[in-house]
Amino acid sequence: MDAAALKVWLHRRRRPLRYRFLAQLLQNQRLTREALLEKQRADLRAIVAFARENTAWYARRYAGLPACWRIEDLPILTKDEVRTHLPEFLARGHDPATTPIGHTGGSTGKPLAFYYDETKHELMRAGMMRSYMLSGWRPGQKILNFWGARQDTAPGGVFGGAAWEDFIAAEKTLPAHQIDAARLERWAAFMLRYRPVLLQGYASILAQLARFVLDEKRRMPASLIGVYATAETLSEEMRATIEAAFGCKVFNQYGSREIPNIACECRRGHMHVFTDMVWLEAQAGELIVTSLTNRLMPLIRYAIGDAGALSDAHCDCGLPFPLMQMGVCRQNDFIVAPDGRRLHPAFFNRLLYGQTDVQAYQFVQHIPGSVTLRLVAARPLGAACQADLTAALAAVGLRLTIEYVDEIPRTPAGKRRFVICLLDERGRERAGGLAGC
Repeated sequence: MDAAALKVWLHRRRRPLRYRFLAQLLQNQRLTREALLEKQRADLRAIVAFARENTAWYARRYAGLPACWRIEDLPILTKDEVRTHLPEFLARGHDPATTPIGHTGGSTGKPLAFYYDETKHELMRAGMMRSYMLSGWRPGQKILNFWGARQDTAPGGVFGGAAWEDFIAAEKTLPAHQIDAARLERWAAFMLRYRPVLLQGYASILAQLARFVLDEKRRMPASLIGVYATAETLSEEMRATIEAAFGCKVFNQYGSREIPNIACECRRGHMHVFTDMVWLEAQAGELIVTSLTNRLMPLIRYAIGDAGALSDAHCDCGLPFPLMQMGVCRQNDFIVAPDGRRLHPAFFNRLLYGQTDVQAYQFVQHIPGSVTLRLVAARPLGAACQADLTAALAAVGLRLTIEYVDEIPRTPAGKRRFVICLLDERGRERAGGLAGC
């Protein structure tokens, strides 16, 4: 047994549930389109029945549901409803006081808490592995993550495993919530030593690293076969820059913390909806998603806050999954610290984790050295929370101003952004305000 095979064997023993889920997902992938859609319909009926029988929220909401219901008969679930009634979504047999709680990054400016457990986590990671395999990657080959969310790279986070577990998983994560020239230099040098097969991370972080590689004419490892961009909008300019720097295809991913693995791009460049995991709808450009697998905290016809459209087109890549067209806008800016560091949006959204009274928020930088936090909240932040926010921003040289508002306005494109920098390259407020995405 060679070293790679030994790592896979050890990883299977460490994460047996993950590999069982992966085997099932790969088996689903071999179904015909008709069989896959029939499975999806059966899974939808099953999750609705489960939710109705096992959660307080759906028992009340679906009390008058007809026996032969259609999906249009099910009411749309909003983030505000989840935020306000969170314990009622937890399935019978689980204690809200002891069930772990995660928080979304708030890419639409509305943070959300949700329950999770090992089953949800391991299925999420199995779904990620299936997506990676679309590039030709196989378990045991190295993955290098560039990740902007501190809570994910902390011990116990999604990418916060012990060093020995990362070793047998053939996976390494570099915290990337701050970016400067020195970090880009270290990352480029580390890539040559580590020789990953895949890169994975926030689209904006990958694009910045790619621009550094091109500008500095840095050599990249020939081992790379794919780059997976997630969490943010992947523009065509970003895609071209990343592919030019790393010499391989970029794969766009779409999902969220509360409902991961919604869709992924294939080698032909088409976004496939994983209908063995979700039921996806598009209403007037707004995406409505149902998790078909989450029996801890069912989310049914959930208005996720993103935009897109379903497609009737066919792809010749061989996958049975239907297609979607991305209209997702998660465009946010880097905030500039006085010392020149550029702070990733994830640095800011993690500051409000656990603040369930916050209905919407937006950090805006109008002038150097200062940030304004606009809040729509049921009540003002407590003194301790304000002190923590002030201290966290002071640590990177930024002054904080808090403004309470009735509404966070959408951009002209109809989207919400939670981090906006209105400074130009010379540190002056630029014209145009919130134009674009």
